[in-house]
Amino acid sequence: MGYISEFAQSKVTTATLRKMKEKGEKIACLTSYDFTMASIVDAAGVDFILVGDSAANVMMGYDTTVPITLDDMITYAKGVVRAAKRAIVIVDMPFGYYQGQPQVAVESAVKIMKLTGAAGVKMEGGREISEEIRRVIAAGIPVCGHLGLTPQSVNVFGGYGVRAKGDAEAEKLMANALELERLGCFAIVLEKIPAALAARVAQSVSVPVIGIGAGSQVDGQVLVVQDMLGMNRGFSPKFMRRYGDMGNEMQQALEHYVSDVKEVDFPNAQEQY
Repeated sequence: MGYISEFAQSKVTTATLRKMKEKGEKIACLTSYDFTMASIVDAAGVDFILVGDSAANVMMGYDTTVPITLDDMITYAKGVVRAAKRAIVIVDMPFGYYQGQPQVAVESAVKIMKLTGAAGVKMEGGREISEEIRRVIAAGIPVCGHLGLTPQSVNVFGGYGVRAKGDAEAEKLMANALELERLGCFAIVLEKIPAALAARVAQSVSVPVIGIGAGSQVDGQVLVVQDMLGMNRGFSPKFMRRYGDMGNEMQQALEHYVSDVKEVDFPNAQEQY
């Protein structure tokens, strides 16, 4: 029997997430990109489903998240929102649809909200996108911030290494977290930063802090569902814990099916009309 949340019976909202932080209940977050997977994720009791631009890697086979489009994100999000009965669903704003363009940011976020029914959007960056975040929130759209390793900026960083290890970058990240709180972001994702810094951020802001490769002393955790289920077998960073070996199990089942078809064992007499 799994963990029974105090909030298990109610639809999760941004206000629910804040209450969870206040009461010290950790927030469980996973990605999803389609109706079938999101239905399972939601039924498992996940609080927060992120339709991440990681769909570019997981669903489309790109090396980075940069190529995915707004229309791609909307397509993936539609099925997830239909599936999620309890979890809050937040959609990533993809690269090129908000940076340095406040009006475009609002138009992109509005399009996501109108066409998917999601509860909000996620935007990568700090002070450099303050005006874009401010305008989106002013339009009535909840925004989740994202600091640390921001994959849309991988070409600037030159890779996917741990961020904010030095004092200067750590202080900049802290200042950016406080700025996101001031702007009205309902939550902040911290990706691949030192655990001590992530803990400091979580203690310094009133909004929930969700970590991925950011240690245990934050308000919640997020992983890519295909990674933690072992479906993406070529990806194994230090922060990843595999909770299943679905990749091998699926391959074995598929090989069994192929063999049964070739040997005329499927369908059998009971499986025909």
